[in-house]
Amino acid sequence: MNRRLSPFAFVAPLLLLAACGRAAAPPVESIATVNGKALSKSQFELYVANIERQAGRTIPAEQRPELLDQFIGMELAATAAEKAGVTKDPKVEDQVALAKLNVIVDAGLKKYLDEHPITDAELKPEYDAQVAAMPREYHARHILVDDKASADALTAQLKGGGDFVKLAKEKSKDTSKENGGDLGWFTPETMVKPFAEAVIALQPGQMTDQPVQSQFGWHIIKLEESRAPAPPAFEEVKEQVRTILQRKRLQAYLDELRKSAKIEKKI
Repeated sequence: MNRRLSPFAFVAPLLLLAACGRAAAPPVESIATVNGKALSKSQFELYVANIERQAGRTIPAEQRPELLDQFIGMELAATAAEKAGVTKDPKVEDQVALAKLNVIVDAGLKKYLDEHPITDAELKPEYDAQVAAMPREYHARHILVDDKASADALTAQLKGGGDFVKLAKEKSKDTSKENGGDLGWFTPETMVKPFAEAVIALQPGQMTDQPVQSQFGWHIIKLEESRAPAPPAFEEVKEQVRTILQRKRLQAYLDELRKSAKIEKKI
């Protein structure tokens, strides 16, 4: 089913990019002329490609005339805006300059990566390092109450042989009470710091000796079990690892540029 493209639906994110292109050299091949001015076919193809990337789909050939009408509309709007003097507005000048800067930076960093590609030999060591850095996973239960006195009383009951699941269902104010305080599997960074530190210090089957306070209240925590994470297979995440290495390479490149530059900050 073809979906009609709303007029100017994708124009806003591209206006600044189009503005950058207006100062470019005369196009070799045109897609249309507007008031005697030739519109670049290559810029139109870039416009279509940007729309396809944002929409997450290929634009059917029968909809390209509609996009061309939108592109012509951009030219008409830009020409009218120039005549109205908007290009002399300092804010507009800054936006155009920033858009141009972004385009140049993106092109430059892509060129750097093309000239300094990540090799397949670099992927496996990075994958192994990422796997080694994966946090251990924990499966725990807890009982959450509002005050320390209640938490101390529950701790005493549990140490005296009380049933953790039963008391969690009866006394906990957390939604996990329906499951006997069961929080399922989690990694420490997903929990508030006092809770995470208490869990890490426990052995499977062990309960916190004293209640743990967090911004949510007072916790009595029991660790059921812990396990090493199950990483995805190397082949499944190979390209994601490549992206990580590319980011690291670009960061190193930018760091080197910064080292050799004379920089004076005024804020």
